[in-house]
Amino acid sequence: MFVGAALALVAVLTSKLAARLGVPVVVLFLAVGMLAGSDGPGDIAFDDYGVARSVGIVALAYILFAGGLDTRWSDVRGVLAPGLSLATVGVVVTAVVTGAFASWVLDFTWEQGLLLGAIVSSTDAAAVFSVLRSRGIRLRGRTRHLLELESGSNDPMAVFLTLGFLDLATSETTSGVSIAARFVAQMSLGLALGWLGGVAAVWGLNRLRLEYDGLYPAVTITAAALVYASTALVGGSGFLAVYVAGLVLGNANVVHRRSLTRFHDAIAWLMQIAMFLVLGLLVFPSDLPEIALRALAVTAVLLLLARPLAVFVSLIGTRFELREKVFFAWVGLRGAVPIVLATFPEAEGLPEARTIFDVVFFVVLTSILVDGTTIVPLARALRLEVPETASGSELERAAEDVMREVVVAPGSRADGRTLVDLALPPGVLVVLVARGGAHEVPQGSTVLHAGDRLLLLAGEEALAAVQPLFSGT
Repeated sequence: MFVGAALALVAVLTSKLAARLGVPVVVLFLAVGMLAGSDGPGDIAFDDYGVARSVGIVALAYILFAGGLDTRWSDVRGVLAPGLSLATVGVVVTAVVTGAFASWVLDFTWEQGLLLGAIVSSTDAAAVFSVLRSRGIRLRGRTRHLLELESGSNDPMAVFLTLGFLDLATSETTSGVSIAARFVAQMSLGLALGWLGGVAAVWGLNRLRLEYDGLYPAVTITAAALVYASTALVGGSGFLAVYVAGLVLGNANVVHRRSLTRFHDAIAWLMQIAMFLVLGLLVFPSDLPEIALRALAVTAVLLLLARPLAVFVSLIGTRFELREKVFFAWVGLRGAVPIVLATFPEAEGLPEARTIFDVVFFVVLTSILVDGTTIVPLARALRLEVPETASGSELERAAEDVMREVVVAPGSRADGRTLVDLALPPGVLVVLVARGGAHEVPQGSTVLHAGDRLLLLAGEEALAAVQPLFSGT
C-alpha cells in the first residue's frame, strides 16, 4: 500500500514538470513506473498479467464512465454520424492495416497480427486536450467535439475486436461469422442496458435525498460497477454500457451533477496513473532493443498510414474541411486503453504475448511523444485554434443576464418539488432561496415551498419561459 501510494503521488507531482516541458503528462507517469520496475532503481518485481488485466478492466470502466459524464450531448449531437463512423469503421481500418503489416514484419500469423492491430486501434483525446490546455490552446467547436466523441466511443469497439481476434488466435472453433454475430449482440445489449442503467441512476439520485452529500459519489461509483458487471454477465459490451450510462447521467438534471463530474474526473485520472504505472512496471527495458526496430516500424505504419487512411475513409461525405481531416489524421494519441488490452494475450497464455506487449509499449510511447509534441504547432499551422475571447468570457455572458426575484405561488409546479425536478433550462440559475427570514444557497435537492423567494440569474427570454413554473399560471 505504501509503495503504491508513493508511486501515485510522485506521478501526480510530475504533472507540473510535464507542463513546463510541454510533453503529455502520461509520459512521465510511464517513466515513474519504469524507474520503479525490475530494471530500474526501484527494483519492484511485478509480472502478473492476470492481476494487471483485472485492474485494467476496472480502470477502463471508470475512465469510460467519466468520459460519458463529461460529454455534453448538445456539443456532440452535430458530429454524431462522423464520430460513430470513426469509432467503428475507423477502428476496423486501423486494426486491419496495422495488423496486416505487423503480421509481416513480426512474422506473426494473420490472427496474431490483427490482434495487435486491434489493441492499438483506439485513441485517447484526453491526452490531446491535456496538452492543449497546458499550452493555452482552444480548438474550433466541431473539431474539438469530434475528437471528444471519437475517443469516448471507440474504446468499446477496440475492446470487442481485441477479444474477437484473441479468440481467433487461441481457438480453432471461432469463426468470422460467430464474431460478427457476437458484435451485434454485444453492442445492442451494451447500448440498451447502458441507457437503462443511466436512466435508473438519474431517477435514483434525484429521489434518494441522502442525508450526507458525500454518499452521492458512492452511489455513482456503485452504479457504474453495476452497469458494467450486469451487462457483461448477460453477454453485452460492459464498456459501451458504462459509457452510455455516463452520457445519460451527465446530460440529465441530477443533484450535485457538477461535483459528481469533477469527482469522476479525478477517479479517471487516478485510473490512468495506475495503468501507466503498471505498464512501466511490466516493461523490461533490457528486453526492448531486440524488438525496437520492428516495433518502431509498426508504429510508423500506424501513425503515417493506418490512422490517416481510417480518418479519410470514415469522413467521406462529411462537411469537414481538408485541414480538419489532416488534423484528425495526425492526432491519434494512444493512451490507457491499449495498455489494458495489451495484458489480455499474456493472461490467456498466447505464446507471442510478450512481443505484443513490447510492441504496444513502443506504439503508446512513440505516439504520445510524437503526436503530443506536435499537436500545438499543427493546430496553429492549420488555423484550427480559437482565441479564448472568440467565444466570449464568462463576464461577457453574465452581462447579458439579469437578476430577478420570483415568489413560489401556492399550487404552482414549483411548490413542493426539488430544483432538479423542475428541469430548469441551462440559461437559468437559482442563486439564493429566502424562506422565513433565512437565506439558503440552493442545491439540486433543495425542496421549494409556497412563499419562498428565489433570486434568479437568467436572460429575459429564459426568465419569461420559466416564470409560469413559479407563478402557477
